[in-house]
Amino acid sequence: MAKLDLIYLPEPQLEFRYGQTLVYPRDGLFLYGPVDGGRPEIHYGAIGTKAGVERLERWAKSLANFVDVPPPRKGARLIEPQHVPFPGFSAAYNAPWPTKPKTVIDTIDPSALHAALNIVNRNEAIKAAVDLYVNALIARCDRMEDPPSFWFVIIPEEVYDLGRPRSKVPTKDRIQGAVRISKSAALKLEEEPTLFGLEETEADVYKYATHFRRQLKARLLAPKIVTQIVRETTLAPNDFLKSNGQPKRRLEDPATVAWKLSTGAYYKAGGRPWQLSGVRAGVCYVGLAYKRRDATADDGFACCAAQMFLSSGEGVVFRGALGPWYHTDTKQFHIDKPAAKRLVEMVVQEYRDQHDNTPPLELFLHAKSYFTDEEWEGFLSGAPPETNVVGVQISDAKDALKLFRPGKYPVMRGTALLLSDSEAYLWTSGYAPRLDTYIGPETPNPLLVKRQRGNCPLQTVLEDVMSLTKINFNSCLHNDRLPVTIRFADAVGEVILAAPQTSEPKLAFKFYI
Repeated sequence: MAKLDLIYLPEPQLEFRYGQTLVYPRDGLFLYGPVDGGRPEIHYGAIGTKAGVERLERWAKSLANFVDVPPPRKGARLIEPQHVPFPGFSAAYNAPWPTKPKTVIDTIDPSALHAALNIVNRNEAIKAAVDLYVNALIARCDRMEDPPSFWFVIIPEEVYDLGRPRSKVPTKDRIQGAVRISKSAALKLEEEPTLFGLEETEADVYKYATHFRRQLKARLLAPKIVTQIVRETTLAPNDFLKSNGQPKRRLEDPATVAWKLSTGAYYKAGGRPWQLSGVRAGVCYVGLAYKRRDATADDGFACCAAQMFLSSGEGVVFRGALGPWYHTDTKQFHIDKPAAKRLVEMVVQEYRDQHDNTPPLELFLHAKSYFTDEEWEGFLSGAPPETNVVGVQISDAKDALKLFRPGKYPVMRGTALLLSDSEAYLWTSGYAPRLDTYIGPETPNPLLVKRQRGNCPLQTVLEDVMSLTKINFNSCLHNDRLPVTIRFADAVGEVILAAPQTSEPKLAFKFYI
């Protein structure tokens, strides 16, 4: 029997204010503050129903104060180590927290929203519901000389329940809308347009996704409006009770909710909560995001986008080419040589813009698919000769292997089983010493990480993947299971294709999450 070659990768360190390093974002923010030193001002807006905005303002007041951790669970002697008290926004981020929004739109009519969401045609329904928010946001921002850095978009629970593709409206509540043309007929119009374009106008609703969040984000890319969508039940769970007096929705404790929402707010206001520590100089990571477009007669038609991330955690999304990138035989996405070349050229130019016209020394391309010869030639031709380009395929290996160790906890996060000098199973979830537990419902599954193209030591590739699981600024977790390059790939693609795009092909990552 062959000997298993196991290694352990230590938990990546994060850097906070004054160059201090720790592994847990909440520890670093609690003790030292954000890596950028803090913001002079935080300006946010709020849009929702009158009741929703009132709930946000009530919650915003609590964010200015200390929020304690929950007491020990029944039978436990100590508080679980993953729980860290929230010290108040100003104490955590060295920035004043306004308990009132800079501007408020509380005119979302609950009855109009209800009527929109209950339209039988789901494309028409979601577009009508999103219209209520998007039109109001664009109109307000157009009138302001200095609009907020970001907006809290407060949604009633009905939007969450009915604003997703598989949502079904109860028969008794269904409303007949104005759109009569079917989706299949709308698709045919792409190949056989009518003479006067009247049916095309009605068919436009099928160019928008039947997902409230994705469509809202997509339609706000062009006007460059950053949003943080939050449910009313998150802000005020005790306002929504069951007959037994318990909240209808089970939530995390208030301190955890405060950490997560406040970190997202600080990031979207232009701040940097933390960054990776000790990362090699000149390194750039790119995640390739692919998504098929539904509203087309071509099954293979898809969008390719690139997400660029630096060690600072700053991210930029580049909209790539639309084309027949999905291959039904392999069920993978592959772009052609010219598109691959253009994508890397855009990434390298953005890196130059941020680094005094100096190109990256290392450019890592992360994708779920393998890299074909044609697209790899395109990637290489788009990079300058001094840049080492490495292609890494990262896939879920949940059905491939289980690894166990003695004791009550599973395999440690950072364990890697080396299969060759270019391929390994990597456990990015598992027992974390700082948390003294494993946050998960079952035995953790590894990722299969392959250095498929280019030259770089496998251990360096694995260490980078581990580090990239720790820069999700839309939350405040110890780590994610997937690196940020892969974790948000589907989400970015879904937003880009959730509405017709006319905006510039480069926007900061915060617009998409």
